Amino acid sequence: MNVHEYQAKAILKEFGVPVSRGVPIMAASEARKAAEELGGPVWVVKSQIHAGGRGKGKFKEATAGDKGGVRLAKSIDEVEQFSKEMLGATLVTLQTGAAGRTVGRLYIEDGAAIDRELYLSALVDRATSRVSFVVSTEGGMDIETVAHDTPERIHTISVDPATGVMPHHGRAAADALNLKGDLAKGMAKLLTQLYAAFVAKDMDLLEINPLIVTKDGQLKALDAKMSFDGNAMYRHPDVAALRDEAEEDAKEIEASKHDLNYITLDGTIGCMVNGAGLAMATMDIIKLYGEAPANFLDVGGGATKEKVTAAFKIITADENVKGILVNIFGGIMRCDVIAEGVIAAVKDVGLQVPLVVRLEGTNVQLGKDIIARSGLNVIAADDLDDAAQKIVTAVRDARGKA
Repeated sequence: MNVHEYQAKAILKEFGVPVSRGVPIMAASEARKAAEELGGPVWVVKSQIHAGGRGKGKFKEATAGDKGGVRLAKSIDEVEQFSKEMLGATLVTLQTGAAGRTVGRLYIEDGAAIDRELYLSALVDRATSRVSFVVSTEGGMDIETVAHDTPERIHTISVDPATGVMPHHGRAAADALNLKGDLAKGMAKLLTQLYAAFVAKDMDLLEINPLIVTKDGQLKALDAKMSFDGNAMYRHPDVAALRDEAEEDAKEIEASKHDLNYITLDGTIGCMVNGAGLAMATMDIIKLYGEAPANFLDVGGGATKEKVTAAFKIITADENVKGILVNIFGGIMRCDVIAEGVIAAVKDVGLQVPLVVRLEGTNVQLGKDIIARSGLNVIAADDLDDAAQKIVTAVRDARGKA
């Protein structure tokens, strides 16, 4: 689960991390009051969407201007003007894709006197099974670009969960960022605060880009990005309450209600599979034969008929889906349950695109018999390779007739 920048900063502030004062607004009519509350003389008006690269982004609407999704205002009138232009407009960044995201919230923040921009993040390092800090002197830039062009400027600091952050971690980060004296001490304190927040809130990622050194020699988190472990949200109702469903795919929201692991992708072949590994293999073989998956969907090992029906409805709700591949290997999952769910869903929502079903495992023959007796136009497949070829061929044939 992701949150907006202003929400992330509020969490950081709970743990003592220095952040600028700011006021979130949902309507342009709130802009003047927010600016007056902060006092100025310089304000930053920030679009709040769940995507990076906002400052370099462009709005689709001409009325929104061409100054990007993060703007420096030097008067209250400018704060109000920018707010009117940006709210409700569609911001396109490198992370949103061409469709962009509608800006429904803004964050009006105090301006900062910046001396240096640094990069700092915390993440779960799967190679070491530890939380690691990633730091770089190249703040304010896309970290992927830095990693590609100048990897020597990125430093990783691993933290042993048995000890937590120790003084040597702070020294290592300070050395990597060329921080001396009080700034080095400040970095040691900051790492302790960030680690405490990361662990306490079950985060997946915490990114501060940029972390700035101010003109008066202080460290401050000028931006903040957070994502949280969805499986741990039952422990954090305060964080769960921050969820902004307007920033999420409606199909993914619906899938979460049925405990389905679903992610929307850019292809045309909808997939329903049990098991994450098998789902990834299914997507790979679709790509191998020249088409692309429209989604990742793992119905899990103990799916019910109702769960399978819900999954099928979610797939067919995607207008980009031109064919569907159901690939089930029944261990705990029974093939007859899958068959019953697919038939129920097809009868409920109709079948407008080719459907290939490959079943193997527990009650496989019973599952195949249920589908065969259904009278539905379903293409049976014997194995994964056969299934992939058949759905790709069916989609291409349908495309050629269109």
